[in-house]
Amino acid sequence: MQESYVLGIDIGTGSVKAVALTSKGNVLHSGQIFYTNTNTAKTEQDTGLVWEAFQQNIRDAIAYIQAPPFAIGLSSAMHSVLAVDENGQPLTNAVLWSDTRSTEIAQNLRGMPLGEQLYLATGTPVHSMSPLCKIRWWKEADPALFARAHKFISIKEAIWHRLFGEYAVDYSLATATGLFNHQQLQWDDAALLFAGISSEKLSRPVPVTHQKSGLSAETAGRLGIPPSTPFFIGGSDGCLANLGSFCLSPAEAAITIGTSAAVRITSKSPVQKPAQMIFNYLLEEGTYVSGGAVNNGGNVFQWLLKNLFAGHGTVNTYEGLFQVIASVPAGSNGLLFLPYLHGERAPIWDEKSCGVYFGLTASHGLAQMARAAAEGVAFALGQILSLLEESCGPVTQLRVSGGLVEAGAVMQLLADSTGKEVVVQQTEDASAIGAALLVLKKTGLIDDYNAIRPMTGRVYLPNPAARAVYKDLFPLYQSLYPLLKDSMHTISQRQNL
Repeated sequence: MQESYVLGIDIGTGSVKAVALTSKGNVLHSGQIFYTNTNTAKTEQDTGLVWEAFQQNIRDAIAYIQAPPFAIGLSSAMHSVLAVDENGQPLTNAVLWSDTRSTEIAQNLRGMPLGEQLYLATGTPVHSMSPLCKIRWWKEADPALFARAHKFISIKEAIWHRLFGEYAVDYSLATATGLFNHQQLQWDDAALLFAGISSEKLSRPVPVTHQKSGLSAETAGRLGIPPSTPFFIGGSDGCLANLGSFCLSPAEAAITIGTSAAVRITSKSPVQKPAQMIFNYLLEEGTYVSGGAVNNGGNVFQWLLKNLFAGHGTVNTYEGLFQVIASVPAGSNGLLFLPYLHGERAPIWDEKSCGVYFGLTASHGLAQMARAAAEGVAFALGQILSLLEESCGPVTQLRVSGGLVEAGAVMQLLADSTGKEVVVQQTEDASAIGAALLVLKKTGLIDDYNAIRPMTGRVYLPNPAARAVYKDLFPLYQSLYPLLKDSMHTISQRQNL
């Protein structure tokens, strides 16, 4: 007889992922369906494509396992927003976190006392990624569209509305909008006033364990599940990645390295850092996921391969690139790299920052430049980690997930640069695992998350010699951005981005 399972679904910016998980912690199936977005300053997503991928993932899991799930939990990327009319039909595509059209609004707000007030109240950094700034931008740039909008919702809210005809948003996603007061658990009046909307323009905030069943016969038929199948609204991908990585104490930090990257810890109180704007998002009531996200993660390695190594036949794959990085000693022969190829979020929050090689001489070649770029990514994550440790105490272990976990050279570099033990997570999507875990506990299939905590994966320990090199270089790395900030802003005016 087939063991019962729950399905965790993670709705991302480039794909929908699904993981089927049993109460014993066995992964029965994992799937992923990709879609495309526009990749300019105007970064958007077609919610119709997302809905099709969502449905197909459920059907694929059932076809593989030959049985429907006991329940389904949802995760999704943060900071997306779209306008819908009174019938729930999209008036726009979903505008993603990486869209930069509201940059000027965000920069102006950061320079006002209101900016710090809203950060402290909502836990969301003031940045063009946030729906707070995006909605304000819509009001100024397209008043006619703004007036027609019945609701401003996220991608997951759009999926939930298709499923049940209900406008609801979980506390976890709401705390990433810049509009939700994480202490009062309601929409923040000052944020609403800045955005130019009332709370009626937003969905009803609900706990991450909010449950709904009773699909229409048509929708249930499309998904291949009984109409009575319970759905749990779940949380954001970042918060659920901490749960799926089993980072349940402040001594454990979760690092996700995909296209971008993030460092997060779980704590019982927010980490208030107005200058660096450490985010504070709710996993559950009374449980925060605090940390910082960087724009530059796996995309830096993509840039290396596409540009620096273009035309070099011997290094035309990521595997080859990582071998090159591993061949260079720690410190890259005195070469540093500020990895701000796509501007930067935490901890500098500067959309006009740019990449910089510092210390470049005729003695450096492509191999040292590649190693320095990888070290720059690690140093950027290390800056966030240091800020979290200032408030929450020492972190002893980094649990890493994402596309770069198979790059042993990068994982070792991360251990060496931070001085922490690095544990590589299982390859299944940590956010989808987190959504499934939330469902398992809420339905009573498990009593405690740690009951099915997986055995430790691959472990990387710091190399003492390399660690000593990085301890010397890290302060120099940290000093560079403040010195170069004004020059970065000046040169950005001559760049056609």
